Amino acid sequence: MKTALITGATSGIGKATAYAFAERGFKLILTGRRSDRLSEISDSIKYKYEVEIITLSFDIRNQRDTNIAIDSIPDSFQSIDILVNNAGLAVGLSHIQDADIDDWERMIDTNIKGLLYVTRAVAPLMIKRGRGHIVNVGSIAGREVYENGGVYCATKHAVEALTKSMRIDMLEDGIKVSNVCPGAVETEFSVVRFKGDEKRAKKVYEGFKSLTAEDIAGIISYIVTLPDHICVNDILVMPSAQANATKFNCR
Repeated sequence: MKTALITGATSGIGKATAYAFAERGFKLILTGRRSDRLSEISDSIKYKYEVEIITLSFDIRNQRDTNIAIDSIPDSFQSIDILVNNAGLAVGLSHIQDADIDDWERMIDTNIKGLLYVTRAVAPLMIKRGRGHIVNVGSIAGREVYENGGVYCATKHAVEALTKSMRIDMLEDGIKVSNVCPGAVETEFSVVRFKGDEKRAKKVYEGFKSLTAEDIAGIISYIVTLPDHICVNDILVMPSAQANATKFNCR
């Protein structure tokens, strides 16, 4: 039975991945900042799939809290087979010269430093056992840049680079590393980007059929259950109506 740790499991792709893994019978370590949501999701999954779950409520932007949380994992869950670095966000949509620096800090601290903190804490547990699979959730924004998204794009380009370097660094330790890069997925992503403006966020997905969190969760679930000799290094997945970061066929 595999054990998986998922960051940002309180909503969107992280939450959907938790359900997809539970359907396969995985033991789950679910993390996020919102403890009430973690409890609700955990109870729901246990009721539906009867799998073992623990939850860890902490902010991955804080290295000390991250280390304390990972160190608190009970022995029965210490054999982590899969780490899904899903927690991430975009905040604001403006030109560099007009941007809110606090938004930059939040994206950099979550998307880059948080991913690094969690990986640094979990990877040695995998290396000790000589096996493991790290899945980083990137973005089309890690392959291209677009107007008003400079710092978000920069953070996802960093995820792209870190994934490649992790793959090299841990190759001899038997650790797989994958990068899953979605295009437009309708989750809380745009609500967060527009700081709670749900009306504006809804317009982002009008006129075409976007991806769902479950679509990406299904891909992640497939990748981590492939035979040991196969690693999907990188995958870019977008709605049929999307050609690149900014070109959509809206009707």
